[in-house]
Amino acid sequence: MDIKANLESVKKTFKNPDCVLVAVSKTKPISDLKEAYEAGIRDFGENKVQELQEKQPQLPEDIRWHMIGHLQRNKVKYIAPYVYLIHGVDSFKLLKEINKQGKKIDRKIPVLLQMHIAEEDSKFGFDRKEMDEMLADPDFTELTHVAIKGLMGMATFTENEEQIRREFQGLKNHFEELKTNPLPDFMKMEILSMGMSGDYLIAQEEGSTMVRIGSAIFGARNY
Repeated sequence: MDIKANLESVKKTFKNPDCVLVAVSKTKPISDLKEAYEAGIRDFGENKVQELQEKQPQLPEDIRWHMIGHLQRNKVKYIAPYVYLIHGVDSFKLLKEINKQGKKIDRKIPVLLQMHIAEEDSKFGFDRKEMDEMLADPDFTELTHVAIKGLMGMATFTENEEQIRREFQGLKNHFEELKTNPLPDFMKMEILSMGMSGDYLIAQEEGSTMVRIGSAIFGARNY
């Protein structure tokens, strides 16, 4: 497995060279992460808090750790001090908990709000109504220790490219719409995280600024 060569070939396909590549390192050994680090990767994505806790102390301090999986509220405190970006904030309750843990350590924790754009029930995220309700809630303006950086969404797992494209377009439209709204100081629409190994090229064509790629870099997952 030549991780450096895989990275180079993935990067060559990018439609947008400024798009941030988050290397999804879940289930991968430290040696693989070190290899990707040596090849220039600084953004790593993990989807389990326990795995993130085990890996973080063993690797260089300049790594930007992304929590990309579904995050349970009782696990937030373990990653609050060092996590670079939490991608999957899918409820107001979770956002409040992140704010609470940020307050304890006096840190503004960067997050993305996850929108439910897929037709599958298995995907998490806000729908438009829930998002609007949260933005209108007086409690929302009290969030002093989160920094909302943008939106994240996962398309339906399907061969139908038109459907994937439509779902990404919907998320991009919402992202642009929010930019024109009056938002609190802690909420900026800077990052649009969409696209994984199977659909990152479509995502980039539809305006993604951050993609999460695992198997195309590290090979199939070890379970």
